[in-house]
Amino acid sequence: MPTQLKLGDIAVDVIRKDIKNVHLSVYPPNGTVRISAPSRMRLDTIRVFAIAKLNWIKEQQKHFQEQERETPREYSERESHYVWGKRCLLRVVERDHGPLIELTHGRMLLNVRPGADSTRMQAIVEKWYREEIRKAVPPLVTKWQPLLGVHVDRFFVQRMKTKWGSCSPHTRSIRLNTDLAKKPPECLEYIVVHEMVHLIERTHNAVFVATMDRVMPQWRFYRDQLNRLPVRHEDWAY
Repeated sequence: MPTQLKLGDIAVDVIRKDIKNVHLSVYPPNGTVRISAPSRMRLDTIRVFAIAKLNWIKEQQKHFQEQERETPREYSERESHYVWGKRCLLRVVERDHGPLIELTHGRMLLNVRPGADSTRMQAIVEKWYREEIRKAVPPLVTKWQPLLGVHVDRFFVQRMKTKWGSCSPHTRSIRLNTDLAKKPPECLEYIVVHEMVHLIERTHNAVFVATMDRVMPQWRFYRDQLNRLPVRHEDWAY
């Protein structure tokens, strides 16, 4: 169970691990603050570290609070949906056969059986987004493996509430957020490269940053572009 520090009105979850250094993270959408600290580090030492980073924490939280949110999806006619960074207007077509999504002339045609409700339509659209990511990732992995000198054994696509991606160096696998299919393709490539670099360096230290600068000099632009775009409306829970 995490220990919680209070810095004024800011709560900080402290998780002790078998690591050498302290790692601070602020997570979207509400700016949850977490510190991973070495198992034997005193709580007073962790508090001093957090206080020293207080201005940075507040800046990150302010950014997440101001980030634009999508309105709740109702899956109604002419509702806006995004595919690879482009806005599409939804058109629902009821037909007596299996679900199908087609993109044509700035429209997302959602073919469903008669009587399908919004919950069913949401499931169809999210499955389609996952498949879009699954098709897009293998060429990117093939491109970047020789450039980075790493090998990805597996990748997974799923809804993720606090991250765009994650990796597991132990299993040589990466996980990607389904919502990346809504963003420009270069944002997906940035996240794939980001997670593959974590197979070399687990933390966001100087080695990680230097590697990103070397292989993808424009990575900060892609990161900022991704963080400026609207995020999914949801009742987030942790």
